[in-house]
Amino acid sequence: MFAELNELLGDFADRPKHGKLTLLGATKTDASFLVHHFLSFYLKGVGLTAAKERGQLVFLEGLKVSHDVLFSKRQEPAEARPFQFISGDGSNLKALYEFVQAALSLTAGGDSWKGSVLIVDDLSVFLSLGVKLTDVLDFIHYCRVTVNTLLKGNTVVMVRGSEDSEDEENELLAKALRHQANRILWAEGLATGFCKDVHGQLTIIHHGSWEEKAKRDLRQVYQYKIQDKNVSFFARGMSAAVL
Repeated sequence: MFAELNELLGDFADRPKHGKLTLLGATKTDASFLVHHFLSFYLKGVGLTAAKERGQLVFLEGLKVSHDVLFSKRQEPAEARPFQFISGDGSNLKALYEFVQAALSLTAGGDSWKGSVLIVDDLSVFLSLGVKLTDVLDFIHYCRVTVNTLLKGNTVVMVRGSEDSEDEENELLAKALRHQANRILWAEGLATGFCKDVHGQLTIIHHGSWEEKAKRDLRQVYQYKIQDKNVSFFARGMSAAVL
């Protein structure tokens, strides 16, 4: 049986709840399709260009902004340079948080989605840029207070699993977010290597709320195949290659 991601997420896709943190993860694979799914889901089918023109989407291209900070000769005020931490001591994400606040004030109250959504792809990059783990965790904490608590919106965060067992900070970041997340979608490459019919494995974990202490965490595991325009999911061992 083949399914799409919305079907696997069940009630969340039909009746998305506000104030939640969804953690996306990837180990030894490219899980960009997860980010694309949530971006399309929250925009409700509106194209990216149209969403930007309508003020429904504010997109910050980290690579371009980083280049401008390092090589641009133009003098801009601090608030116009959310990635200014790159040229400093690498530990102050205040300007980036203020950019997020400003962007949320522009998109809040849109017609297509009742509530703001923050998608970060990916949080692990900050560690690679020299930002301290505590500062990364503080940044996402303040973002969640603003998005989840004040605006009753949702936060979606991507982290990359490290293939290097000695990358302790990245593992601590992923572990901290696992404990905070209401929902986890973690993609992994196949242990057996490349297969044309199965591209990886996706684990979905739904954490029960504190009010539902008796409810156990729901854990589901699927394999998937990335196609031209969509991703197909199926139970382990049910791919065409096996059958």
